[in-house]
Amino acid sequence: MKLAVPELSLVALVGVSGSGKSTFASRHFAATQVLSSDAFRAMVSDDENDQSATADAFDALYYVAGKRLTAGRLTVVDATHLQREDRAKLIALAKAHDVLPVAIVLDLPENVCAGRNSAHRGLPAQVLARQRDALRRSLRHLQKEGFRKVHVLSTVDDVDSAEIVFEKAYNDRRELTGPFDIIGDVHGCRSELETLLASLGYLLDRDADGRAVGARHPLGRTAVFVGDLVDRGPDTPGVLRLVMGMVAAGTALCVSGNHENKLIRALDGRQVTVSHGLAESLAQLAGEPEEFRAAARDFMYGLVSHYRLDGGRLVVAHAGLKEEYHGRASGRVRSFCLYGETTGETDEYGLPVRHPWANEYRGAASVVYGHTPVSETAWVNNTICLDTGCVFGGTLTALRWPERELVSVPAERVHYEPVRPLAPPESLAQHRKADLLRIEDVLGSRTVETGILGRVKVREENAAGALEVMSRFAIDPHWLVYLPPTMAPCATASAEGFLEHPAEAFAAYRADGVSEVVCEEKHMGSRAVVVLCRDNEVARRRFGVADDTTGAVYTRTGRSFFDDPARTERLLDRVRRAVDRAGLWAELATDWLVLDAELLPWSVKAGELLRRQYAPVGAAARAVLPAAVSVLERAADRGVDVAELVARQRNRAVHAEEFTAAYGRYCWPVDDLDGVRLAPFQLLAGEGASYAARDHGWQLALLDRLVAADQDLIRATTRVVVDVRDEASVAAGTAWWTDLTDAGGEGMVVKPFAGFARGRHGVVQPGVKCRGREYLRIIYGPDYTEPAHLSRLRQRNLGRKRSLALREYALGLESLARFAAGEPLWRIHEAVFAVLALESEPVDPRL
Repeated sequence: MKLAVPELSLVALVGVSGSGKSTFASRHFAATQVLSSDAFRAMVSDDENDQSATADAFDALYYVAGKRLTAGRLTVVDATHLQREDRAKLIALAKAHDVLPVAIVLDLPENVCAGRNSAHRGLPAQVLARQRDALRRSLRHLQKEGFRKVHVLSTVDDVDSAEIVFEKAYNDRRELTGPFDIIGDVHGCRSELETLLASLGYLLDRDADGRAVGARHPLGRTAVFVGDLVDRGPDTPGVLRLVMGMVAAGTALCVSGNHENKLIRALDGRQVTVSHGLAESLAQLAGEPEEFRAAARDFMYGLVSHYRLDGGRLVVAHAGLKEEYHGRASGRVRSFCLYGETTGETDEYGLPVRHPWANEYRGAASVVYGHTPVSETAWVNNTICLDTGCVFGGTLTALRWPERELVSVPAERVHYEPVRPLAPPESLAQHRKADLLRIEDVLGSRTVETGILGRVKVREENAAGALEVMSRFAIDPHWLVYLPPTMAPCATASAEGFLEHPAEAFAAYRADGVSEVVCEEKHMGSRAVVVLCRDNEVARRRFGVADDTTGAVYTRTGRSFFDDPARTERLLDRVRRAVDRAGLWAELATDWLVLDAELLPWSVKAGELLRRQYAPVGAAARAVLPAAVSVLERAADRGVDVAELVARQRNRAVHAEEFTAAYGRYCWPVDDLDGVRLAPFQLLAGEGASYAARDHGWQLALLDRLVAADQDLIRATTRVVVDVRDEASVAAGTAWWTDLTDAGGEGMVVKPFAGFARGRHGVVQPGVKCRGREYLRIIYGPDYTEPAHLSRLRQRNLGRKRSLALREYALGLESLARFAAGEPLWRIHEAVFAVLALESEPVDPRL
């Protein structure tokens, strides 16, 4: 006996004591899905038979049930449910969460229930008799009370043979991944629809009379109609005939619009107000055969309110849909899908004022809709309206998914005069208000879902510090699409006299199953993210900026690299010309780029740090230590045994000179851009694509062309590829690092050549730094190479730093992927903000 139960529903088990509800629940549902009144009674009173605790028990039960339904979880309530008022509470709970209520009734013979009851609870016979009477009175009313499905099991055999069959919701087509072509409100414009389909690459199927009765795409794309196929336009039957054929053939999906809903009622002979183009549809359909009218009526009646597609990443509804309604089923959800949400007011044209739900939308799924005609489309918070008023003389618009490309064809004429002029797209200011991160998006502890590492947690205390930094010091947030991750050093070296050595980096990747790595020169500068647009029009269109800037150059904490905006623009102009000469705009099919780079010299950004911290240490040591050595030498000449102390101070004096020389290599005078060098080492993103996980051979080959285009500004990143399985290759890589660091270089970064890589234990480090002996003197102090200090420093714990680097890397890839996919800025900032927050974690800053 198969019992159909919607995958998302509130199931009430109904039956007298001893009917076996709990046994049935444990057999057919997961323990986490079942909420038992007895269990909740025990929770609040330590006694499941304490009837005085029933009210508190059900308060707790309904609270937990509500939380489960909010989260989209099937919920089963195991209680007697013999009283109408008790069932009414469950039905109200289901309605409040827009899920279907289902009743499974165990109406077993009285002797069976009595026997089980005496063995379990021992309720008096008169109590069982009253319960059975109540059940009998309830049975015929359950559907009228609001239960969408009622299953009655009347015998022990019925119960034993029962099988729960979970039904997907009609709107759940997440298994369909497209690609899709989502088409806005057609309103009887059959000719324009045929033109648009042809523009999208569909081949029309025609009957013997030449009428379009279907269409198919040679590449297997699926059309999705947002509703309002009918009314106002010149050929409602033609549109219906074409769309009905496509849906029947499986080449299209369609949701209901409010105009279909009204036309159905008119065709059924119900009293409706004939307005807003309904008269045109009725007149046109009157000229069609009866069988076509009946088929059209049945087609429109069977349209669902909305569809969830592409793994839940895409939602299509006629008037849009708030996140909490996605995948739900209720009259309230259907009404929102058909009509949207109004404020209760009317505008100067007598039309309802619609609530701007899209400005408040925070869902991960993209919502594509129509209903309210606009002069042109605009993404707002991951939602887009495709009704561009074709019937009013505008255009008919389609959205290609997942490409997010718009395709439009103009109306052949004004088919219907609008009551109200087409609404203009939201202004730039409104877009900014809707899209930016809000304080409620980041307050408290939060998790960010990433594509490669799952959920990354951000602690409340870290979020507070990041909020202050971002709100007080960050650049215009429209440019802030990425923050670079921290990087862990290689494992502590085993080689004598070294804290870091290539052998450990190569061994770690080899242990992870990564065979080929690229060793890249580590530039001693300051990390800089460069966001570059081809011109200001691109900056306005793609990034939403309101000023005349064409990009940004910012630090690891989101601050502008230069205090002078004009200096930033001069640097961007140089890089832009280099991109032009290198031919990257055309090759990458983009008009904007994001690059990860080092900006040199170190002193450009760290001048104050040098003056206040490094220079005083070097100057003091160079002034004091030679004098101390001189005094000790004179004491030795007088016979005082200070040989060991003299040797130590001489070493310290040498180390002080080496310390000063070490940081001095990375400082030189600059005048505006004269002396400034930019060393890009990774292309991060361009139009429609994130490049951050691409292999480094591809990356560096393109960047070499940038270097060739402007060698005065752009510095090459030298590198060597190493096969970590081959001893000769490892030796060559080690020798390259030794020569680099002996000549005063900072060191190198070792990365998987393939870019993103998974190893034996999951995602591997995207890069580890291996710094030279003299550079580490800047980090750990002039005397760090002394055996006693080196021994202590070898105890450094790298685990937390490695974890931090991986989490920030995952967040960086996520922000780039979201931006390249055209997601709203608040979604991108969710990941960007998390990187900034993680930087507050207590990790040794020297690592």
